[in-house]
Amino acid sequence: MEHVLTTREQLSHLARRPTGRDWLFAVGIGLASIPLTFVAQGDNAHTPDVLGWTLFGLSALLLAWRRHYPMGVLLALIAVEGTYHSLGNAHSGLIAVTIVAIYSLAVAGPRRRTLIVVPTLLGLSVVMLLTINPERGIELLRISGWILACAITGEAVRVHRNYIAAIVERAERAERTREEEARRRVAEERLRIARDLHDLLAHSITLIGVQTSVAAHVLNTDPARLDRETVAKALEDIAETCRTARGELRTTLEVLREQGAAGDVRGPLPGLDGLPDLVEAARLAGARVESDVRVREAPPAVGAAVYRIVQEALTNAVRHAGPEPAVRVALYEEQGALRLSVTDDGRPAPDAQSPGYGLVGMRERARSVGGTLDAGPRDEGGFEVSAVLPTGTGLPEESRVSVGTGREGER
Repeated sequence: MEHVLTTREQLSHLARRPTGRDWLFAVGIGLASIPLTFVAQGDNAHTPDVLGWTLFGLSALLLAWRRHYPMGVLLALIAVEGTYHSLGNAHSGLIAVTIVAIYSLAVAGPRRRTLIVVPTLLGLSVVMLLTINPERGIELLRISGWILACAITGEAVRVHRNYIAAIVERAERAERTREEEARRRVAEERLRIARDLHDLLAHSITLIGVQTSVAAHVLNTDPARLDRETVAKALEDIAETCRTARGELRTTLEVLREQGAAGDVRGPLPGLDGLPDLVEAARLAGARVESDVRVREAPPAVGAAVYRIVQEALTNAVRHAGPEPAVRVALYEEQGALRLSVTDDGRPAPDAQSPGYGLVGMRERARSVGGTLDAGPRDEGGFEVSAVLPTGTGLPEESRVSVGTGREGER
């Protein structure tokens, strides 16, 4: 599509003026052409007079505008040189000026203009001279090959410049693309680490809260008959949860410090081998968890997604499903995909109305590996989180994430 100049661009275009270098070039071509005016010109030509020198100098100075208005300069030269030659001035004096003007037109492009304008003007000039002065017409026809060669040279230079400019532009664009891709990957990995921190802290704090509630309940129920064993067990569970959280948090922070400083923030991913620890931690928090895990290996990204989804789902169950919730974790492989479900009996706690980012994070994790995730209340009561995560290189047809209506604000 042809670019239409705006008013501002047109004014800017009209405001362009020759630089000092342009004027020096024009004067140099004029000075270099002076000796040609004293070469023998035949019976019908003579050395320029005052008017001839004026037209000669004007023709040379017009070249100062050749880079900004090549077509205008060529048309102006036709008028000025036509007057110059009609007065019988030395015909060879302006050969260099004409060649430079034709070359500048070809370099400026476009190609179609060059292919149309140069042969047309050359043909009209030859026909006109053959009618007026056959001898000069034959002479122009003889040197027409050199004139066309100047146009072809200018076109070749234009193509070469455009080729170099395209290479430079592609290199710059590739560099920008690499930088943008690097920034995007860093941002994605930081988002993953942020989700990991959310899941880790939410899970650990929830377990500590439940275990602390158990100890407080024992202390407050009957201080005279203190169940020291239960209190000690609750405190040991709290200490163990803190140690686990501290170790995982340290690992995450080391990834950010060391590998992040080197430009790669990818760290070790949790996997399916960590599911038993999650189940055991939920049991220690009072949940009655039934685990049916039939898959032992999965791609690292998929295994990490399963781990975090189970972690968040168990945390939500412990936090929101009431005291001693019945939870079932099932994981199996079917038709090249892992199918995961975490269900609870769904007796909501009175304070389970605080909004959070748990389901949002689970949706993002499923989507990051090309899977789907559904979450919502069950018809028979309770809450269920189910996900389908591909294990191969291809993504499932239904690779969009959907979430059912339910307790998303709670969980």
